[in-house]
Parts: sequence; C-alpha cells; structure tokens
Amino acid sequence: MKQGHPTYGPVAFRDVTTGTITVTRSTLAGRPGLPTVDVDGVTYPLVDVDVTSASHPFWTGRQRTIDTEGRVAAYARRFGATKASR
Repeated sequence: MKQGHPTYGPVAFRDVTTGTITVTRSTLAGRPGLPTVDVDGVTYPLVDVDVTSASHPFWTGRQRTIDTEGRVAAYARRFGATKASR
C-alpha cells in the first residue's frame, strides 16, 4: 500500500439548517483545526454542511412543483394566440 493515505475515522456532520448531527466515517477526520462536538459522551471532529437528508426537499417531502402547465400553454397565455397569416 502507498504511504501518505489520509486518516479515515469517525466525524460528526451538522446540518446548518436543521441542526441535526450525523456521525459517520470520513477522511476529514485527520484534518487539523476542525471544531469538536460531544455526541453521547464521545468527542468527534465537527463539519458543518448546508444540505443533508434532514433538510433537502426531496427527502423531506416538501418539494415544490415549478412547472404546472406545459411550455406551449404558458407561451400562449403570456403572449396570446396569434392569428394565422392570410
């Protein structure tokens, strides 16, 4: 095996939107300067992330439907029906 592989160990990931913390293994465990957090009496390096399954609309069921009508219908509604050329 090559020398110089990153350290692989437990890391706590915190969702900044919901505040939920998930502990999993990552190569970020060996990164110096990370803040730490205590989870169930064990101290882990802490990484803040923007989106997790706790806050992503696909996983939470809070998706929004953006296009409810077809593009042609939206065009006709916006610009009106055009008369055929004579």
